[in-house]
Amino acid sequence: MARTVRLRPWQRSALHRLDEAAASGRADFLCVATPGAGKTTFALTAARQHLAAHPGRRLVVVAPTAHLKLQWAAAAVRLDIHLATDWAAAEGTLPSDLHGLVTTYQQVSMSEALMAELAYGAFVVLDEVHHAGDERAWGDSVRRAFEPAAFRLSLSGTPFRSDTRAIPFVRYELDEAAPDHEYGYGQALEEGRVVRPVWFPRLDGHMEWTAPDGSRQEASFGDEVDHAAAGQRLRTALSLEGEWLPAVLRSAHARLTEVRRKQPDAGGLVIATDQEHARGIAALLRDRFGVRAGVVLSDDPMASTRIARFAGSSDPWLVAVRMVSEGVDIPRLRVGVFATTTTTDLFFRQAVGRLVRWTPGEKVNRAWMFIPDDARLRARAFQIADLRRHSLRRKAERRALDDSEGTLDLEPTEQLSLFAALSATPIGDGDLDASGGFDGDDMERDDPAEDRDHGVEIILAPLPVGGSAEGVRTDEGAVATISRTEQRRILRDRNADRASELTRKTGWSHAQVNVELNRMSGIRRITEATVPELERRLRYADRWLNRA
Repeated sequence: MARTVRLRPWQRSALHRLDEAAASGRADFLCVATPGAGKTTFALTAARQHLAAHPGRRLVVVAPTAHLKLQWAAAAVRLDIHLATDWAAAEGTLPSDLHGLVTTYQQVSMSEALMAELAYGAFVVLDEVHHAGDERAWGDSVRRAFEPAAFRLSLSGTPFRSDTRAIPFVRYELDEAAPDHEYGYGQALEEGRVVRPVWFPRLDGHMEWTAPDGSRQEASFGDEVDHAAAGQRLRTALSLEGEWLPAVLRSAHARLTEVRRKQPDAGGLVIATDQEHARGIAALLRDRFGVRAGVVLSDDPMASTRIARFAGSSDPWLVAVRMVSEGVDIPRLRVGVFATTTTTDLFFRQAVGRLVRWTPGEKVNRAWMFIPDDARLRARAFQIADLRRHSLRRKAERRALDDSEGTLDLEPTEQLSLFAALSATPIGDGDLDASGGFDGDDMERDDPAEDRDHGVEIILAPLPVGGSAEGVRTDEGAVATISRTEQRRILRDRNADRASELTRKTGWSHAQVNVELNRMSGIRRITEATVPELERRLRYADRWLNRA
C-alpha cells in the first residue's frame, strides 16, 4: 500500500487551498497549472485524501481522449487507486473492489443519466475542463451528470476564456476563468526541476498563392496583410508542394540529431494541419531525410497504442494532428514543429506544453519549437519566451491575444476550390536561429534552473477499499504484478475461454453456461464482479470442465 507521495511546493499549496474550500462547504475548485507541472499527481492525491476521509464514495475522472483515460488509470495505480477504464453504460454499476472509473467527455454526453447515478456523492476530476465547451451538448451533459457530486476538481493546463458556452462549474471574471489556484510556466521555471525552457526558432519565406476569389497573391511573413490573406499565406507556407516546410523540417531534424547525441532517445513531434498533411509530412521525412516517422490520426482505433509505443521507444519522430496537443505524456520530446493552421493561443500553449516536461538526469534540459514567422505565432511565442527570460519574477499580468483570431479558415467556404498554393520559398539558408530571434541567449550555456528538489513527502491515509496492485498467476505459472483493473480483464478473458470450452463439451448455449456459472459463484453480472468473485467463478468453471 502506497503510504506517501512526494509533492512539489505548488501541489502542497493547491492541496491546502482545496482542503480549505471543501471545509468551507464549496463543491468546486479550479486548478490551472502549466503542462508538465504535475496536475495529475495533485488531483489524485486530493482524490485519495477525500476517499480516505469519506468511505464509500467513488472517484470519477473525465479526460478529453481515450488515450488519456489509460494514462490517468496508470497514474492512479501508483497511489493504489483502481479505476475502470472500459466502463460502458450497458455494464451497470461498478465492481465494489474498484474506487471508480475514468471516462471521456464524449462518453458522458452519451450516458449522462447513468453517470449521474455513479457520480452521486462522488469526488469528480474534470481534466482539461475547457473541453466541456467543445460542444454545447457536452457542457450540458457534464453539468447534469456531475451536479450530484460531492466535490468537483477542474483542471486545465492553460488559462481559458468564456465564449458563448461557459464551462460548467467554473467561476468567471470578465469572461476569464478565475482559478482557485494557478501555477504558471514562469513560476515553474523559477522553481527549477519542473519544466524545460523552450526556444522558438522561426523562418521567414516568400509565398505565392491563388486566393479564393481567383486573384494571384504573394507575400512574405514580414508583409502586412489582412486576416484572410494571413490565413492563406500560412496555408501556403505549410503546403507539401513548397520548399518552406522541407526547410523547417531539415533544421528541426538537424537539431534533434544534435540533441540525440547526448540523449539517444530524444524525440520530435510535428503537429500537422489534417490527416492528409500528416501523412505527407511523414513522407517528406522519409524521402528527403531518410527518417521513418510514426503517424497518429484521430480516427485511428490504434492511436492510443501508437502514442504509447512511441513514448516507450527511441524512435525519432511522431507526426500527429490533434491527438497529442495536450495531456499526452511523452517526456522524451525535445523538438517540435508547429505545422498547423490552428493558431489560437490555447492550442499553441497546449502544443508547446508537450515539450516542457523536465527529464531527471539530463544535464541540459531545453526544448525547441520550430514555428512559421507568422505575426500571430511570433507574438504567442514571445509571451512564453519572455517568461523564460524573466523566470526570476512573475509577470504582473498575462498578455494574451484574442482567441477570435483562431483557426485561419479560408473564406468564403463556397470558394475553397479556387484557393491554390503556388510556391513557398524559405528566406535564408534554412538554418534557423536557435534562439528564435527574441534575445541573444547563448545556447551552449547551462540552463539557469538549479538542479534542486523542493519536493516533500506527505503521508497518505489508507483507503477504505483494500488491496493494492497484486500478483496474478499467468497461464505459464509465473506471477505478474498488475493493477486490479488489469486483473479483472485477464480473469474475464479466462472466464470467457472456460465458458466457450463448456459450451463445446456440454452442448449448452453460451448464455446457459454463463447463467449457470454466475449462479454457482453468486455473481449477478460478470461486469459487476470483483476480482475475488471472478477468481471464484473461474474455479467453478474448472471443476465443471473436469466433470464434463
